[in-house]
Amino acid sequence: MAENVTLARPYAEAAFQLAKSGNALAAWSDVLSGLSAVAGRPEMEECIGNPRLSPAQLAQLCLDVAAADTKLSLTADQQNFVRVLADNDRLIVLPEIAALFSELKHGQEGVKDAEITSAFALDEATLKNLVADLERKFGCRIQATVKVDAELIGGVRIAVGDEVIDASVRGKLAAMATALKN
Repeated sequence: MAENVTLARPYAEAAFQLAKSGNALAAWSDVLSGLSAVAGRPEMEECIGNPRLSPAQLAQLCLDVAAADTKLSLTADQQNFVRVLADNDRLIVLPEIAALFSELKHGQEGVKDAEITSAFALDEATLKNLVADLERKFGCRIQATVKVDAELIGGVRIAVGDEVIDASVRGKLAAMATALKN
């Protein structure tokens, strides 16, 4: 995984610079997400690993599948990007490229990702209030993803970047157990 991220980083940065210069961050983000889904398919991974397919054939296959399945219409720069990835045997790291691009895009836009894990499903109003509180705390826009984990017993656990706020019952019990042991 770490190796794939290392391989993907220069390509994500190059795509970001292209998107930024063309004022098309959202379009590139959508395209990279679609291409990531295409490259992550087991059939496509098998084709990418097939030494009988040339880089040009792989690039065209990837572009054809993306156009047919995801209804993406790629610009000339985006098509050339796919060809460069195929030529350098990097199509397999498209998911990592998309994730790194998303991080760069969010950094440019002043948005942070927050992973909210709750013991119970959150209603829309509660989530909206929680996101508003997080935006005030972090001083930026927050893009939240919510997961439900009944093992938390109650409360929430929030991860924003490297910072974790554990307000779950399970977390409090673990902290109490640690305090009692010391």
